[in-house]
Formats: sequence, structure tokens, C-alpha cells
Amino acid sequence: MARLSPYPPELRERAVRMVAESRPNYPTEWAAMKAVAAKLGIGAAETVRTWVRKAEVDVGRRPGITSDEAAEIKRLKAENAELRRASEILKAASAFFAAELDRPSKGS
Repeated sequence: MARLSPYPPELRERAVRMVAESRPNYPTEWAAMKAVAAKLGIGAAETVRTWVRKAEVDVGRRPGITSDEAAEIKRLKAENAELRRASEILKAASAFFAAELDRPSKGS
């Protein structure tokens, strides 16, 4: 089960944008990320780094699975699990009714 982030999506987008805008003012990207995290009250600069990397994947600047693709994979896995459960139920029902048909009738 996925964890819910304590940070709203708007804050994530703002942090990513701020890192991109302030990057030229710092010697490294990490320094920019640390500064943005501090300015926005984000507990760890690593959180901002994760958001920046994910944003880079989403726009195609970095290889990886985009957020949309990850959501689709998650949806398909859930659907697959539901179909497997339904299949097991149908197999059990089929076996039950097949046994009922094989059983001699009491009324004849």
C-alpha cells in the first residue's frame, strides 16, 4: 500500500520549480535542493531531490517510469488481482455444481 505524502501536490510542484529557477545561484544542484527544502519547511532535502527526479522522468529528461505509467501499472495489478479472485470463485463454484450434478437424485 502506498504512503500518503504529508505534502500537497502544489508544494511539490513549487519546490521543483524553485530548484530549477535557483539552480544557477548555487554551486551544486544538491545545494539548491537543500536551500529550497529549508525555505519551504520540508523536513529533508532528499524529499525535494526525489520530487525533482520524478519530475525529470515525467517530462522525459531522465529515463524511468513516469507517474502516469506507474499509476497505470498499479491499476492493472489491482485489476489482475481482482480477476484472479473472481476466477478462483468461479472454479470453486464450478466444482461444487459439477459435484451436485454427479450426485444421485433423492426424489427419483
